[in-house]
Amino acid sequence: MGRLFFSYSLTKENTWMALHLQFMESSKNKPVNQRVLGLIGYPLSHSFSKKYFTDKFELEQIPNHRYELFPLKSIEELPELLLSNPNIFGLNVTIPYKQTVIPFLDEIEENAAAIGAVNVIKINEGKLKGFNSDVFGFEKSLLAFLKTKPGHSTDIQALILGTGGASKAVSFVLDKLGIPFKFVSRKKKEATFGYSEIDQKIMEEYRLIINCTPLGTFPDVEACPVLPYQYASKSHFFYDLVYNPAETLFLKKGKTQGALTCNGLAMLHLQAERAWEIWNE
Repeated sequence: MGRLFFSYSLTKENTWMALHLQFMESSKNKPVNQRVLGLIGYPLSHSFSKKYFTDKFELEQIPNHRYELFPLKSIEELPELLLSNPNIFGLNVTIPYKQTVIPFLDEIEENAAAIGAVNVIKINEGKLKGFNSDVFGFEKSLLAFLKTKPGHSTDIQALILGTGGASKAVSFVLDKLGIPFKFVSRKKKEATFGYSEIDQKIMEEYRLIINCTPLGTFPDVEACPVLPYQYASKSHFFYDLVYNPAETLFLKKGKTQGALTCNGLAMLHLQAERAWEIWNE
């Protein structure tokens, strides 16, 4: 797939192409003994990635690698970032750029293209290819979570809270696993529920509730999606993609009603290891 510039003006396209050619040229001469990985997004104060990979490099004795955080106030800062860091060979992508990064890519892997969201970029000889490792991480962690109460996980339906990039990977996995789902959004759209529509009947019908919003993320730990939590029960599964804090208010409210709960840490570890495989394939 060629570069996608559908959301950019001709001037921005030309600017990016010029910078991209410079980056490709500089990448040919970068030192082979220094490999840089990093995370782009904004803000990045909540990220675990730098510590995870720094610890990995130390524990597994992987030399000449470092992982950096690159907070970008706009995705349009990406070309300059790459040009000033020619040793970058891979990036993670987080909120809010999992979708808006796509026009900057030379290629996009099939699953990421189907989802419409990228969270891993592999850079080879200056060319950028997008992948989605959230799919791998979410699927593996969800299956393990549901197996903890097998009797309650049959004939299950899901509510996906939020419609951003992360929710696209979640819906892709649920569709693959044959689990019916509905999105819940602050703005009422076709084939979605508005939060105000969620009542006792819907809560009883949809027993897997997955939070794909950043609500509850540190330091805003008193926030959570607005749901009638009193209708949750021990047959419910509450899954939160947020991992900091380990137990969000969303999970606490579910647990109070007897629901089984899971945060996003296992998914995060799984997707990080999948990203490492992608960068080194």
